[in-house]
Amino acid sequence: MSNQPPIGVPQGAIRLNTDSQRLEFFAQDRWYEMATDVPTLDGGERGIIGAGYSIPGGSGANNIDFVTIPTQGNATDFGDLTYGNPYRGGLASNTRGISINGQNDQTTDFITISSTGDATSFGEITNDNFGGATFSNRIKGFRAGGADGPTHTNQIIGMTIATTSSFFDFGDMSITGTYMNGCGNPTRGIIMGGASPSPVGDINTIQYLSMGSSGNAQDFGDLSLTRKYISCLSNSVRAVAAGGGGGTTQNELMEFVTIATTGDAIDFGDCSDTNGTNSSGNCASPTRGLFAGFYPAPAQIEYIAFATQGDSVDFGDLNYHGYYNGSCSNGHGGL
Repeated sequence: MSNQPPIGVPQGAIRLNTDSQRLEFFAQDRWYEMATDVPTLDGGERGIIGAGYSIPGGSGANNIDFVTIPTQGNATDFGDLTYGNPYRGGLASNTRGISINGQNDQTTDFITISSTGDATSFGEITNDNFGGATFSNRIKGFRAGGADGPTHTNQIIGMTIATTSSFFDFGDMSITGTYMNGCGNPTRGIIMGGASPSPVGDINTIQYLSMGSSGNAQDFGDLSLTRKYISCLSNSVRAVAAGGGGGTTQNELMEFVTIATTGDAIDFGDCSDTNGTNSSGNCASPTRGLFAGFYPAPAQIEYIAFATQGDSVDFGDLNYHGYYNGSCSNGHGGL
């Protein structure tokens, strides 16, 4: 099959290459082989981790750290956000990272991933609901759900990553909730876990949406446990949920789903820390996923290899100590 730039192909489209018998997805101006063939990235495959509750003190942090995902080691200082608070979300394109609003504010910032330096305002998101799931398809970013105090929402807000203040209504989740997390591949977004006012309590719901066109999320399946504060990351094939819990109870369980299908989650392994990855940020490349900034171990970073089920492995430490943080990466479109 020809790899010449096609005309009229939507970003994130998927095809079967009949010559190689491999799935490919379309991004920027060409087809890429899923999970193995990725574009050259400015700055390499970087993971960005920022904000959260800082330790010691428990105040809102505006720190930004970065790691090079293929290389184990400690994080390096990147710069600062314009505003520091917990429960921020993160998403990205290949070049730009977006930090989505946190608790009690609507501030949204952006950075250029290949550089270092302080963040710049992206604009104020439509409302100040926090704790929603965030994910992207490299072109568009999304925040699903969240809460503003006792008021929860099922709204999905979209944005065009390259354009500041480009927020728009995308659709609704199938269940109202907050303290959930999201990931996906170039065509499908996955929303996992959380807490809901109806039914009251933590939930084990998995939802999905097609990111190419506006619409409501649909039921995907269930996690084996009800849990909020969950970590969620993916490559183009698998989405992995890790840790989470309720109140002071955390667990180390990791589960996965195959994004292109539907069904209940399957055991992947355990987090190496018995406290799990409660409240951690998460970022990924096509082959490796990272969890960063746990509660109650706020400096810790662990990683998994997507292709191999098993327990997570120590990666290094954050430069700052913080949990309930937001994170993103350019190696997998911020998912």
